[in-house]
Amino acid sequence: MARSKSGGESGTIVIKKYANRRLYDTETSSYITLELLSQMTREGRDFVVVDAKSGEDITHNVLTQIIMEEEQRGGSESMLPVSFLRQLISLYGDSMQSMVPQYLEASMDAFRKNQQQFQEAMQGAFAGGPFAEIAKRNMEMLNAAASAFKPPAPAKPAPKSEGSDEVAELKAQLAALNAKIDKLGG
Repeated sequence: MARSKSGGESGTIVIKKYANRRLYDTETSSYITLELLSQMTREGRDFVVVDAKSGEDITHNVLTQIIMEEEQRGGSESMLPVSFLRQLISLYGDSMQSMVPQYLEASMDAFRKNQQQFQEAMQGAFAGGPFAEIAKRNMEMLNAAASAFKPPAPAKPAPKSEGSDEVAELKAQLAALNAKIDKLGG
């Protein structure tokens, strides 16, 4: 396998963790934080964390520490529900423990693929096709509803034209939306 200048496998960045808990990025020759490691993970950059003294791979421990800090920072929006954590802890020592990592990895891969497909579908839906027309009409109705809350402009007598039918239709739609809002509120 090819080696990079940082000493890891091709593309893998080696991070050394010293006894004083400092992390050293051998690629940039600089000290970094757990927050930067978290950002590197989100960017999909591959790294390995090794104990500077023993050379032991401690990537798992450091990633677990990042998750703990993210969970503490999350407040009420933590990603790992207590019930999930309890179930995960209960699997330690279970006869199925060896299968859990592969299952969790496969589940997360499937989740990522579904998330990516959904995002692509939504982008495509609003770029063209029937959903784009529906979104356009919904935005027009939303704008019409929002304009209902603006102070009325001074009334000017308007001549009858072909646009009057469209205005009347929009007013009817607006009245229907207001009725729905009143119904939901009351």
